Amino acid sequence: MKTALYAPPHTETAQQLAPRLGRSPEWVVDRTGVVERRISDESMAVLGARAACEALQGTAPDLIVNASLTPIQLIPDSSVFIQRELGLEGIPSFSIHATCLSFLVGLQACGALIQAGSFRRILLVSAEQGSVCRDLSEPESAALIGDGAAAAVLERAPTDSDSALLGFAMRTYPAGAAHTELRGCGTRRHPNDPRTRPTDNLFQMNGPRIYRMAYSHADEVLDDAFAQAGLSRGEVDLVVPHQASGPMLKAIPRFGFPEHKVIDLISTYGNCIAASIPMALATAQQQGRLSRGDTVLLFGTGAGLSLAAMILRF
Repeated sequence: MKTALYAPPHTETAQQLAPRLGRSPEWVVDRTGVVERRISDESMAVLGARAACEALQGTAPDLIVNASLTPIQLIPDSSVFIQRELGLEGIPSFSIHATCLSFLVGLQACGALIQAGSFRRILLVSAEQGSVCRDLSEPESAALIGDGAAAAVLERAPTDSDSALLGFAMRTYPAGAAHTELRGCGTRRHPNDPRTRPTDNLFQMNGPRIYRMAYSHADEVLDDAFAQAGLSRGEVDLVVPHQASGPMLKAIPRFGFPEHKVIDLISTYGNCIAASIPMALATAQQQGRLSRGDTVLLFGTGAGLSLAAMILRF
């Protein structure tokens, strides 16, 4: 698996954002862990295509899968716009949407498609322009979000390689559905409905409730994934989590993973929604923290509330 990320050039610091939120820079950093994030004036399709070009390195995919939250528009599917930016005609493209867990679910699905022989080389893209959905009247969630993209090129592992997807587990708890919402843009709060408010089209999140709910269910999901893999938590070489927030990342060692094994990008990129896990994975590759044969845990939460864990032999 070849990965790449693209970070937009414009940086927005806590000092720049704080006055718009009515908070101090110290409050932003203390509550979220985000010192700065990237903000894009380009669409998620452009961001995704930039990451994809770097990952493809001139090779041609036979399928494009968009695994992102923030779409260009409702229809056509945003994978089409990424494909157009790449100048590719005639190959299939579609989206897999599981909010912040879209990349993990996409990776599982793409692996199955390759294993079945349906496709030879799949381009999996997560690209987010979440900054346009920030509700500045809700400082704690608005202070988290950043823009960015990552892509992975997936192919069948050579016969002499032990690279494999060892375990995947996902659980969803609809009791947490109201904890993370973007209520507008659908039939419930249609844009033309006079009852729809402007804030219905912006991101809403109850961070403390998500934290408590995710913390209470994390062991169940991790146990499922490690049982499938036939491994213990101590055998993991690297943990690549969803960059949900500073407090969420600080909690990871409580589940048996030492801090030095955890990829933490929250201070420099913020929460880039579905792109955060593959951006962290690509960063680990770039920094030489990930080697062939390493055992890697990808882990995160998503709106729903959903939790997922994937164990890879890289």
